[in-house]
Amino acid sequence: MEVKLPELGDNVTQATVVGVLVKEGDRVEPGQPLLELETDKAVVEVPAEAGGVVQKVLVKVGDEVRPGQPVLVLAGEAEAKAEEKPEPPAPKAEEKPEPAPKAQEEPPPAPKEAPPAPKEVPAEGRLIPAAPSIRRLARELGVDLAQVRGTGLAGRITEEDVRRAAGLGEAAPAALPAAPAPRLPDFTKWGPVRREPMSGVRKATVRSMSQAWAQVPMVTHFDEADITELEALRKQYAKKAEEKGFRLTLTAFLLKALALTLKAFPKFNASLDVEAQEIVYKDYIHIGVAVDTPHGLLVPVIRDVDRKGVLRLAEELQEISQRARERKLSPEEMQGATFSLSNLGGIGGTGFTPIVNWPEVAILGVSRSQMKPLWDPEKEAFVPRLVMPFSLTYDHRLIDGADAARFCRHLAGILEDPLGLALA
Repeated sequence: MEVKLPELGDNVTQATVVGVLVKEGDRVEPGQPLLELETDKAVVEVPAEAGGVVQKVLVKVGDEVRPGQPVLVLAGEAEAKAEEKPEPPAPKAEEKPEPAPKAQEEPPPAPKEAPPAPKEVPAEGRLIPAAPSIRRLARELGVDLAQVRGTGLAGRITEEDVRRAAGLGEAAPAALPAAPAPRLPDFTKWGPVRREPMSGVRKATVRSMSQAWAQVPMVTHFDEADITELEALRKQYAKKAEEKGFRLTLTAFLLKALALTLKAFPKFNASLDVEAQEIVYKDYIHIGVAVDTPHGLLVPVIRDVDRKGVLRLAEELQEISQRARERKLSPEEMQGATFSLSNLGGIGGTGFTPIVNWPEVAILGVSRSQMKPLWDPEKEAFVPRLVMPFSLTYDHRLIDGADAARFCRHLAGILEDPLGLALA
């Protein structure tokens, strides 16, 4: 049985093998870790879905793998022996002398499998690395696999390779070569330099950010909210939260305020299906929260934000952020977000333009709050108020500027009514 790499998260199209935890001949139990992979989100383990014996490991440390790609062959002892016979040609000859009846039964399948190999690679005389399903697709499309250059692991031929060779997938690949940046100049002409290979996290971030920027026409709307009363309320309950073992941060209030705003503006919680020409509205609110870690930016997802109170959100946020920094998040904890939040207020800045995390259609960026003089019409005077700047980047294909302005005003109104927010 081929063990294939599962889905690793939203927009995660490949990962780097950083650890192979088993070797050929090892017996594994269901749930036992087989590999360690580094993605743009975290280092994750790939567990065994079933028990058995490792018959063959198809990857090594440093390899880049994709979801759906076979990474090892796992079988029970009896099955492993049965599968080992057809692979090498030598064992087949040895099995013939043993039981006569079996020797007569086995030859028919062997000749049937033998012809395809020479037909596919007559000139080179090498084994073409392609799965049976890929070979079948190639036959259906009339593609000669011997002429196809595999882009998968160790030169394996993928479905995309076959379709491209058949002329069915040339449009997308043709656009890729034009995307890379021009060749860099030789910087050593002007002074000493040093090079450092990008980590798997950084390489994946480059891919996902480039994809989002190329696919989504983004616009950013800037606004601010008076959070003077909200900060007072936060400080009032911060000590109680600390006694329970977690910190009550502004981000927890922001999550709740966003959930209420997304319910009022469901288009911001949707996705755009360009192929089907449809808008996909989601009846759940899962918010991805950007977490700054030593390994790069990770975005764990807080689920069902609209169904949780501020204190529970604060506790869950602290726990999941800590595991993000320790790179202990599972792939499931980093996928399924309907909206994203990036709070840089703890670091600084007066504003920034966050990039939409496709297939989401919007993201909120929060900057450092500061005291400002605001006009109080009742007192007819300027009064000091704590003001939080924020920015909303959105997909202009689905969201109009007026919608974005209303969304931000609604959000600000909720933040400026902390009692209503706490009771929601």
